[in-house]
Amino acid sequence: MSYLYSINNFALIIAAKLNLVFYLILLSSSVMAQNQTQHQIVIAHRGASGYLPEHTMESKSMAHAMGADYVEQDLVLTKDNVPVVMHDIYLDDVTDVAQIYPDRSREDGRYYIIDFTLQEVLRLSVNERINIKTQQLEFPNRFPRGKSLFRLHTFENEIELIQGLNQSSGKQVGIYPEIKNPAFHKKHGKDISKIVLDILKKYGYHQKTDRCILQCFDAAELKRIRFDLKSDLFLTQLMEFPDGISDLKDYAHYADAVGPPISQLIVSSYKIQGKTYSDLITEAHKLKLKVHPYTLRTEELKGFSNFDALLEFCFDTLNIDGAFTDFPDKTANFLRR
Repeated sequence: MSYLYSINNFALIIAAKLNLVFYLILLSSSVMAQNQTQHQIVIAHRGASGYLPEHTMESKSMAHAMGADYVEQDLVLTKDNVPVVMHDIYLDDVTDVAQIYPDRSREDGRYYIIDFTLQEVLRLSVNERINIKTQQLEFPNRFPRGKSLFRLHTFENEIELIQGLNQSSGKQVGIYPEIKNPAFHKKHGKDISKIVLDILKKYGYHQKTDRCILQCFDAAELKRIRFDLKSDLFLTQLMEFPDGISDLKDYAHYADAVGPPISQLIVSSYKIQGKTYSDLITEAHKLKLKVHPYTLRTEELKGFSNFDALLEFCFDTLNIDGAFTDFPDKTANFLRR
C-alpha cells in the first residue's frame, strides 16, 4: 500500500512539474506575442532623407544601416508603365529635368514623370528638394545641392537592394511603398495599383505576415486594393486634415493602420506636460488600428525644445506604434534607449 502511495505521489509531483513547465512556455509565448504587438517601428521616410537626397539608393542604403525597421518607397509610373521611386508626379523639384529636357514641360510649366520613358528618366540627376515657387531649398542645411551624383531608380531596383542588404547583413528590414495619386494615373489610362501589387507578389510580398506595408491617401483606392484586387497585405490609410476620428470606423473595415500628420496628434483635447493631443490614437487602438504618423524631423520640432523631447512625447506619451522619420538613426537610438 505504501509502495503504491509513493508511486502515485511521485506521479503527481511529475505531473505538477510538467504543468509548471507548460505554463511557463505559454507565459513566455504570451509575452513574446505581446512584445511583437507592442513593438514601435522606425519608418525611414524617403530613406535617410535628413542626410542624403530623398529616394536615392544611397539614402535607402544608409537608412538600412541606421536601424530602420521599414524603408519607404513613393511610387509613380513612367510613360512606359514602370514604377519609379519618387515622391511626386513631378520631376522638376528634385531633378535637373529642366536642363536636360527644356522643351518637355506641360502648359502649367511642370515636368510630369508620366510624360517620360524610363530610359529618359534615368538620365536625370537627383538633388535636394526645392520649393518650385521660390526656387529655394526646402531644408538648406541638408546635403548640398548639386554635389556628388545621384540617380532615380525603379521600384524593383530598390526591392532587390533591400532584400540583398537583408541577406548580407542578417537584418529583416521591410518595405513601406505608397501608391501615389492613383486618380491621376487612371486619368492617363494606367492602373498603378495593379502594377505595384504584381511586382510585390513577384518578390514575395502578398500577405500581412510579409515585411511589407502598403499605404495610400486615396481611401477609395485602398478599398479597391483590399476588396477588388483582393490584396491580403498590411494596409495603411494615410490621413490629412480634416480627416479625424469619425473616419476611423470606416478605415477599420479594410485598413490595418492609419497614418495621420504628427501635427494632427499634437492638437485639441487633453493637456499633458503643457502639450495637447487628440484622442485619435486611443480610438484607433480600440478599433485594432496601428498608428504610424508622419513626419519626424529635427527641423520641425512642433514647439518642443529638442528632437528627443518630441520623440518622447510621440512614442511614450501618445503611444504611437511607429513613425515616419527623416532621421532613422536618431529615432532608432531613442527607442533603443
